[in-house]
Amino acid sequence: MAANPEAPRIRRTTRDPEELTRRLAAWLAAVHPGARPTAVTVPDSNGMSSETLLFDIEQDGAAAPPPVRRCVLRLAADPNAYTVFPSYDMTRQYKVMRLVAAHTDLPVPAVHWLETDPAHLGAEFFVMERVEGRVPPDVMPYTYAGNWLHAATDAEREQLEHASVSILARLHDQAPVSEAGFLAGRGCGSPLRRHVEDLRTYYGWVVDGRPRSPVIEAAFARLEELWPADEGETVVSWGDARIGNIIYDGFEPTAVLDWEMAALGPRELDLAWAIYLHRFFHDLTVTLGQEGLPEFFQRAAVEERYAKLTGYTPRDMDFHTLYACLRHAIVMLRVGYRQIHFGEVAAPAAADDLVMNRAALEAMTEGRYW
Repeated sequence: MAANPEAPRIRRTTRDPEELTRRLAAWLAAVHPGARPTAVTVPDSNGMSSETLLFDIEQDGAAAPPPVRRCVLRLAADPNAYTVFPSYDMTRQYKVMRLVAAHTDLPVPAVHWLETDPAHLGAEFFVMERVEGRVPPDVMPYTYAGNWLHAATDAEREQLEHASVSILARLHDQAPVSEAGFLAGRGCGSPLRRHVEDLRTYYGWVVDGRPRSPVIEAAFARLEELWPADEGETVVSWGDARIGNIIYDGFEPTAVLDWEMAALGPRELDLAWAIYLHRFFHDLTVTLGQEGLPEFFQRAAVEERYAKLTGYTPRDMDFHTLYACLRHAIVMLRVGYRQIHFGEVAAPAAADDLVMNRAALEAMTEGRYW
């Protein structure tokens, strides 16, 4: 069995936590007189997209109590930190979370404040309630021995899988597309076509001034060959639909997080992303010399669960899982260029060597992965 390697040390921000705390205190006192933040922390899991601050609120004097005591602040990424995405629309995230909370029974944290003036913390942000629980870890991934989900029984993991697929089913069945026009992609054509064209635009931004990726461009070409004859109905898509973005109490979801990739598109967008992201972690774990979780979140089982919950049978999943793998590959390429920018890794001989999921992407493109 391979030893547990150290987690990669990746720069996540160039912001000063103490300065952020001071500015947060000034903002909070202005929007809710008498309130002040305490126990301000930056979680170890702080991502490379929007940034996260955790804090509590204490109220001085006889002023009305704040609407929330234990808070999570989501702040648009620092533009000086060679961001993973070209822009961060916090208003969009705020609006989609409020829409999902208002129209579905999904456990979405209540969002209380949206601040669009970047003068306060240097970027737009929103504040939501903090939900306690546990999250399947990304580093080291939950497919690797030594965490609560890997240590669970098969029955417990099956419970979590069923509950997590139910999140997708209920979102797609309940969230009203008629209220979500702000999630429509740019350009023209079907929602799926707009989604893919947005990804092409993102890829163009990633490789601007940098070497291009033949593996990624071959996958784009294969997508066109596999394009669905019937793209299916349009739903509200969570976007980053994976169990690592869900907080669990035991093995039941208590909060659905990270809506910055939300969009309109076919049901299969979320389903394929959830299936593929598990496979990414599983494949990574196997390369590290462990067994992983081969019986968990299997493609056929997830598709069957979703069909039973919704009455809709997923289709064209070879296309959609390839698309999920391609989306992830482009993000990984940007992360690789980011690490080069900060001197964390040396530039490889070929851009494709920065694509962590290259083997899977090549296999899916050639039709030999599943």
